[in-house]
Amino acid sequence: MPLPVPVPPEGVDPAWLPDEAFRPIGTRRTLVRGSGPLVDTVHGEVARACERFGGRVERDAAPGPFDLVLELTGPQELGDEGFTCRREDGRTTVGAYGGAGLLYGLLHVVRLGEAAFHGERQREYHEPALALRMLDHWDNVAVHPVMGQVERGYAGGSLFWADGRARGELERVRAYGRLLAACGINAVAVNNVNVHETEAHLLTDRIGEVAAIAGALRPYGVRTHLSVTFAAPVVLGGLERADPLDAGVREWWAETTARVYEAVPDFGGYVVKADSEGQPGPFAYGRSHADGANMLAAALDPHGGTVHWRAFVYNHHQDWRDRTTDRARAAYDHFVPLDGEFAPNAVLQVKHGPMDFQVREPVSPLIGAMPDTRLAVELQATQEYTGQQRHVCWLGPMWSEVLRFRLEEGACAGELARGGLVAVSNVGDDPFWTGHPLAQANLYTFGRLAWQPDADPHELLDEWLGLTFAPVPEGLCDLLSGSWRTYEKYTAPLGVGFMVQPGHHYGPSVDGYEYSPWGTYHFADRDGIGVDRSVAGGTGYAGQYAKPWAEMYESPQTCPDELLLFFHHVPYGHVLKSGKTVIQHIYDTHFEGVAEVEEAVETWASLAGQVEPGRHARVAERYAEQLRSAREWRDQINSYFFRKSGVPDESGRTIF
Repeated sequence: MPLPVPVPPEGVDPAWLPDEAFRPIGTRRTLVRGSGPLVDTVHGEVARACERFGGRVERDAAPGPFDLVLELTGPQELGDEGFTCRREDGRTTVGAYGGAGLLYGLLHVVRLGEAAFHGERQREYHEPALALRMLDHWDNVAVHPVMGQVERGYAGGSLFWADGRARGELERVRAYGRLLAACGINAVAVNNVNVHETEAHLLTDRIGEVAAIAGALRPYGVRTHLSVTFAAPVVLGGLERADPLDAGVREWWAETTARVYEAVPDFGGYVVKADSEGQPGPFAYGRSHADGANMLAAALDPHGGTVHWRAFVYNHHQDWRDRTTDRARAAYDHFVPLDGEFAPNAVLQVKHGPMDFQVREPVSPLIGAMPDTRLAVELQATQEYTGQQRHVCWLGPMWSEVLRFRLEEGACAGELARGGLVAVSNVGDDPFWTGHPLAQANLYTFGRLAWQPDADPHELLDEWLGLTFAPVPEGLCDLLSGSWRTYEKYTAPLGVGFMVQPGHHYGPSVDGYEYSPWGTYHFADRDGIGVDRSVAGGTGYAGQYAKPWAEMYESPQTCPDELLLFFHHVPYGHVLKSGKTVIQHIYDTHFEGVAEVEEAVETWASLAGQVEPGRHARVAERYAEQLRSAREWRDQINSYFFRKSGVPDESGRTIF
């Protein structure tokens, strides 16, 4: 019997896997050849499509008059996840060495649609550039009094947890695994990196709940990972210390990890946030991050697991009066001296920028500075600082810029991410998965870029639109493709970052973090704005880059305009490469950004008859909030800098 296909429960959006996407397969004759759990998944998908659309599927039959053949035939060099695809003599054939490759091959045919069954197609070879393509869910088992069910979550509650325990009904989790496979994601961490006491117990007496989730994701090739607290031997094991060089501590981790694998044989490994923002870590025992990571790596190594050790470590008790301390420098300063000291199965997980997922910041120099360490690049799909899924902000172009950015010796960030690509998830139990239906594009694009970091993001957007909407309404692509730059225009200018309400980070507050201990300053005064991070007179952060970037960022004359205020404090009258002054750029972009949102609102309204009513209504509701918020951003930012600088808008527009 074919494996049942986990379709979303009634009332839940099918996202980029509507039944119609399988029509080209479901109307044809298909042969599935091979054995194994993931081959069973492939057979189940084809069988359901044929049942719906009238086609026929056979399992392990002799070659015959089939339109589509899906078979385990190699080549082995493509690994378990790679596949080939060709069309000749009226037949489309997908071949793979492993079951995961066959599943990805089937989903490739789904993306091609009818085009997969017409003309001739030379044999194509497909394999992921990165072996690990992971989502980190910042989900709390118990609702946290400050951060709620999902920390930085904007799509309802958790998919995995409710009322302090695992959700009993896993059908939607299975449907989620199916969506992830369809964009190439193969790993999920199911709990928050800020591990509270309840979540800590998932490692030991509550591992059975993790095992149930892993069982729901496994049929689609998605491995389960767990965030753990470094202090687990103390919190859970009754030990007095969590010193990574203590023999008793190492033994506790080895025994505990062995029990995890007894419950979840394909367990992926641990995610750890240590010595950061109050989380415990090896510094308490005079040990290094490498000492801490390697202890966990040793416990995981016999089972084939990996520890992802986050590099988000900085002083969050800074004195705003001290301009020598620079949060942007912190990750590089902490970790570069440790290059070569991490175990082979320890991955250092590095945020793509040196700060905290701002709408614009430079690529972290750490990514190019540790050639002897496996690095994973971390992105943020949940839009903490980019509109919190109340604003349309498709992040594909930003992520592509990051992954294509060439660091030391000409290697780009996507190539240096040997430990994988990771994103903070933007999914919850909302009927549209991501709260804002158009925010699904970020999740899909992340998965596809993790598979192929040098892919054209706009082509991936076209894929998502073609799968999700049938037909794609005219103008919808334009709404999304320019939305990141629109958001940038009406929020923080020229790379300065933040300027958000403290705590929840939604909406404008120019000085919200200016005198805080978090190290997120803009230093605006009557004469100018920006942070001097030059070597000559500032914090020296620009010198963390190799040439030519260090030289480019060092001078205001050569620094790219979009990052000018990240690297330099300049007068309001400083002339940008566009020919505008900094102050006029601030005024103009904030008015332009609001005008672009107003136009987007009108465009979306015009699509009312072309988009499913529930989806259209939800997006219209979010656009109304985006327009309100964009106007608030415009008016607060422009008024603040007019009052600081005393320089009027040369166009004479209303500034309060």
